[in-house]
Amino acid sequence: MSEYWLGLDVGTGGSRALLVDLLGNVHSQFSAPHEPMRMERPLWAEQSPENWAQASREAIRGVLEQSQIDGREVRGIGLSGQMHGLTLLDGGGRVIRPALIWCDQRSQAQVDWINHHAGAEFVLESIANPMLTGFTLPKLLWVRDHEPANYARIRHLLLPKDYVRFDLTGEFASDVSDASGTGLFDVVRRCWSFELADRVNVDRAFLPAVFESSAITGRVHAQAARATGLAEGTPVVAGAGDQAASAVGNGIVEPGLVSCTVGTSGVVFAQLAAPEYDRAGRVHTFCHAVENAWHVMGVTQGAGLSLQWFRNQLAPGSSYEDLIAEAATATAEGLYWLPYLMGERTPHLDSTARGGWIGITAKHTRGDLIRALLEGVAFSLKDGLDVITALGVQAESIRLSGGGARSAVWRQIFADVFGKRVTMLETQEGSAYGAALLAMAGTGAFASVAEASKAVVREAESVVPRAGESARYARAHAVYRSLYPALRPLY
Repeated sequence: MSEYWLGLDVGTGGSRALLVDLLGNVHSQFSAPHEPMRMERPLWAEQSPENWAQASREAIRGVLEQSQIDGREVRGIGLSGQMHGLTLLDGGGRVIRPALIWCDQRSQAQVDWINHHAGAEFVLESIANPMLTGFTLPKLLWVRDHEPANYARIRHLLLPKDYVRFDLTGEFASDVSDASGTGLFDVVRRCWSFELADRVNVDRAFLPAVFESSAITGRVHAQAARATGLAEGTPVVAGAGDQAASAVGNGIVEPGLVSCTVGTSGVVFAQLAAPEYDRAGRVHTFCHAVENAWHVMGVTQGAGLSLQWFRNQLAPGSSYEDLIAEAATATAEGLYWLPYLMGERTPHLDSTARGGWIGITAKHTRGDLIRALLEGVAFSLKDGLDVITALGVQAESIRLSGGGARSAVWRQIFADVFGKRVTMLETQEGSAYGAALLAMAGTGAFASVAEASKAVVREAESVVPRAGESARYARAHAVYRSLYPALRPLY
């Protein structure tokens, strides 16, 4: 009987399962879409946890049926997922309300209360990050302030992938990387900050047990086995937040390597041997999915979301490939896109920031608008890269992954804007692939997460920056950076 490991990523747009063999080859993959996020008001974003579980079961069942692999051949399962989402359960394990997901920005008043009540300096000392609206804790306090009846029913708080774990195994658990984004986790000591929870009057009992990413946290129960085709008792490891899992899949498992992932959001990511953090909070310092390692990352809220928004609202029926082809021959001269469709994290920490084009003239075409959009996302991620390198991280080249990496035009823009060689990997499977590698390490196929990643991750091709274009983009980036301060009073 052959052996495979299953990686499952609970994303924003859907759940995706893939099967990996011992050599790291992807045997097959299957995706099941989620219902669109609900945005009842500006900056609100919610999804149904039950829909995540349903889609995840469908993805697992689909990948097994498509590959004609018997569930008994799956040695272990790794989970990854969108971070920060507030999933609330009652004492019977029932979902209380839709989850407030990562890009929900409604909780600025709760952030301000936490900083006043607990002390901003104490928060920084407790979690190695300033409190942000994107984190889970302010969302929880928003429910406490605005929906007290729902708050009174809470017995368990889970993150998105951890709700899927509960659906598969019946266990309440999380991992150190995903828990790092809750605003309640002591990143330095790799445990819950119960003292912070006490200061803001959050019941410690709400919080699940937390494990290192490759630790086995439960096993598939009989009902989930029947629904998915997995074997009852299949081990499920702790897994990781999507960015840490993606980094494992990109080989970012030792200091000196930097990745840039362009999905719905965009992330620049580097491993740290010890926790270092930017006191201004422009980047996040979290626990890595690698044992006893940390990472720093800069986040653009509306990276791929910008192109998705353009297509859905201004070019319905168009493919991403067609839109980018329009941008390939455009220049977007004097035109800038601010990708702040859901506020912004790096480097502004401003939930009220708004997106838009600056500099439109009658000369500009639709292709110019798209070109400026691609460039604006790259400029935003360059902001994050600059903060990370200022912390002492060396970045000779950048490993690019995610949907943005599939476009040759966008790859060249990133190389020119970063002024660095951009590399792509043989396997461009992102978070689900990293989750499978975590399962391989956790079930003994490799001695460690780093060993698993180094054994199977290989670079395939690279794009080098063009000197003239890099110089032009350096000047344009300086203009781009001046726009947010000028517009901030209007936000």
